[in-house]
Amino acid sequence: MKEGLSRFSLPRIIHHGAASGVTGSCHRLEAFEDCHLLVDCGLFQGESARGDTLEQHRIDFDLSAVKALVVTHVHIDHVGRLPYLLAAGFRGPILCSVPSARLLPLVIEDALKVGFTRDRALIERFLETVSEQLVPLEYKTWHPVYEAGGRLVRVRLQRAGHILGSAYVEVDTRDKDSGYRDRSVFSGDLGAPYAPLLPAPKPPQRADTVVIESTYGGRRHEDRRTRRRRLREVLARSLQRGGTVLIPAFSIGRTQELLYELEGIIHDAASRGSRSGNARNNGDSPAFDWSRLQIIVDSPLAARFTEVYRELKPYWDAEANRRLRAGRHPLDFDALYTVDDHETHERTVEYLAAHPQPAVVLAASGMVAGGRIVNYMKAMLGGDRNSVLFVGYQAPGTPGQALQQLAGREGQGVAVQLDGERVPVHARIHTIGGYSAHADSGDLVNFIRRMRRWPGRIRLVHGDYSAQRGLQRRLLELAPPDTRVELAAEATSTETAD
Repeated sequence: MKEGLSRFSLPRIIHHGAASGVTGSCHRLEAFEDCHLLVDCGLFQGESARGDTLEQHRIDFDLSAVKALVVTHVHIDHVGRLPYLLAAGFRGPILCSVPSARLLPLVIEDALKVGFTRDRALIERFLETVSEQLVPLEYKTWHPVYEAGGRLVRVRLQRAGHILGSAYVEVDTRDKDSGYRDRSVFSGDLGAPYAPLLPAPKPPQRADTVVIESTYGGRRHEDRRTRRRRLREVLARSLQRGGTVLIPAFSIGRTQELLYELEGIIHDAASRGSRSGNARNNGDSPAFDWSRLQIIVDSPLAARFTEVYRELKPYWDAEANRRLRAGRHPLDFDALYTVDDHETHERTVEYLAAHPQPAVVLAASGMVAGGRIVNYMKAMLGGDRNSVLFVGYQAPGTPGQALQQLAGREGQGVAVQLDGERVPVHARIHTIGGYSAHADSGDLVNFIRRMRRWPGRIRLVHGDYSAQRGLQRRLLELAPPDTRVELAAEATSTETAD
């Protein structure tokens, strides 16, 4: 065996984020001593963002052997450290799916404006650099990253079903002289089956090592029919009071899926009659005239993402394309209103706060950690006609989680801190966990067990401790004795740098 392979029987995997939390995903695969791959490079958020975030996000590991960055998807906790990576001198290719290549510049531009500079010339220069390094890859196609002296490292992207363009990564490593071969899989974030717009992920045929997320490793989601019914019910009860429903939503993925579901609810109501939301008709929601509903997307970034989603219809699933063929427009319908500029945003917040009316507002950030949703919250949490609906994971330490934990105590003197301000909470707080874009514990287990054979090593990342432990226990119950199931946070110190 060649020098460099004798040190470890499997490629070393070093974690520079998301080993013990749900943000900051960044994993380095040492395929050979002179060939490393970086999978994702994301920002830390919530409790994971400790102390001096500038120092925490700084790239402090050697990049000399890193041949490529592979991006699983473009959420900020997976790509937000890209400016730091380039500032540290990385000039290699940035590999991602074709849809992600369209979306990534939008995400990075927004991240630069929020965290670095609003100087347009600097932003354009940086985006030009990123564009030069971007290498869009088609799904299901092997792409060589490294070839030298009989050694080969190649990657292949497969659909992950999380957001448009999301992928899990297969890394194939071979040494012709020694006969050494390895297949490592990085899940990125896996989507739940039957999610709107996107086909469900299919597991790889085989892998020696799987690095898999565990965001919902200890929880199960409702099925799509149940969560859609619950969405309709929560909206109808809230809107019947004549108030507004505020939905903190990530600009990419969650916003588009919710628009798709809302279009379906409105369309079904129109098909059954002008008051088909009546509980006497369908048994699951109080009377509400859905034709009165206005849906407001207040996020320029979300609007731009939605436009790209519309342009990438070939990557939608079969159900979504059937709607298109029927003449429907799941992401562009009559009840939808988009707020672009900040002045219009301020007027919209002021008007809805002063004139309660049945409306749904979708605005970022998804964890209420900033963005336009905070202005709505500060202006409207005090109104008992209004509601807040959480449809995604709220990381520990975020304002979203603090607000979510007040459910059931609204109007009892409770408050939440937003922008350093104590905001009394009288609006009703709801959560529908089934609309998470993440696979649940059953889906994660099935991703492994439906492979042709169990991998020799499974490493759990991107989840809090209890979620990782829960998934580990379930996998150990099913895994053969020769499969190691380990938590990244408990991996040996030589393999973990989180």
